[in-house]
Amino acid sequence: MKYYLIVGEASGDLHASHLMQSLKKQDGEAEFRFFGGDLMAAVGGTMVKHYRDLAYMGFIPVLLHLPTILRNMRMCKEDIRQWQPDVVILVDYPGFNLKIAKFVHALRHQPTSVGHQPSPKVYYYISPKIWAWKEYRIKNIKRDVDELFSILPFEVDFFEKKHHYPIHYVGNPTAQEVREFLSANSQQPTANSQRPTIALLAGSRKQEIKDNLPPMIEATRHLAGQYDMVLAGAPSIEQAYYEPFLAGTDVRLVMNETYPLLAQATAALVTSGTATLETCMFRVPQVVCYKTPLPRLIGFLKRHVLKVKWVSLVNLIANREVVRELVAETFSVENIRRELDAILPGGTERQRILDDYQGVHRLLGDSHAPDEAARIMIEKLSKKRSSS
Repeated sequence: MKYYLIVGEASGDLHASHLMQSLKKQDGEAEFRFFGGDLMAAVGGTMVKHYRDLAYMGFIPVLLHLPTILRNMRMCKEDIRQWQPDVVILVDYPGFNLKIAKFVHALRHQPTSVGHQPSPKVYYYISPKIWAWKEYRIKNIKRDVDELFSILPFEVDFFEKKHHYPIHYVGNPTAQEVREFLSANSQQPTANSQRPTIALLAGSRKQEIKDNLPPMIEATRHLAGQYDMVLAGAPSIEQAYYEPFLAGTDVRLVMNETYPLLAQATAALVTSGTATLETCMFRVPQVVCYKTPLPRLIGFLKRHVLKVKWVSLVNLIANREVVRELVAETFSVENIRRELDAILPGGTERQRILDDYQGVHRLLGDSHAPDEAARIMIEKLSKKRSSS
């Protein structure tokens, strides 16, 4: 079967690449075409566009790059129309992907010429986080998405009980990826320094790094003689972008080594996102740091507009505060420094966090998410083929 995948950032590239591997394993005739990244390209198929050309975040960057975004959208739609896949698999990235879902759904109501295949199905792998905000998007999902695949256990109640939209919880790929890494590297020495390590994970987009990295570095200066400060470079960001932030500091940059870094880290400062869950799976105590513009206003909106109490996946899965979140008006160098000291060895919060991580691990379960998602996808697509 022909699979067309669309991702918009590094984490999507990782998850989609593993899904592609599972699809290839279960479908010997699998063909891939995608908007994706290097990890997907390594699995095989044709890359139409790299996700680094899609990853714009925030109102101003999106506005400035609107012509590029619209051009990419047109290219994607036309490419799907020409290639005629069996299914379009969307991975997170809802601003772009929900528009593609609407387009593909609309194809079904257009007359097809003789010999043309029916329009593709739309499967959403790693569902949009509409439980946090933009809940109105559920109307679009119900209309345009044929099957929704969730990787967060609490989403089942949100979609099925609240919105009466059945979904598939397939397990969490991040949990599986970390387990596989730890298993493959269990005999490898993790420490490459005489001093313990504090990991800095400052985001995967330039704006996030610009906002969060300098305060993170400032908050760790008092520990420079005791710890190695190591920054995990994001796959989508060139090394040169980090250099001005690191000049004159003791922070060391490593590229494409986030998992080895977390495997040896004593503690971490983490910008909210998939990285918070990765850090939890490696059992590294963390402080979640996310600077926002207009922090008082954002803090108000977070309390009164957002549908959830927390921003980190760790706390959302646990449904309580496992790790401290310094977001909007609580984000400051002083607060980061204080909370970091509390999670270092001898700190008041360290053991509590490690104990609470165990509960998060249990909630995620041990299913192999890509294999389970691929099995369901192929089963449903095969039924579609046999009935058409």
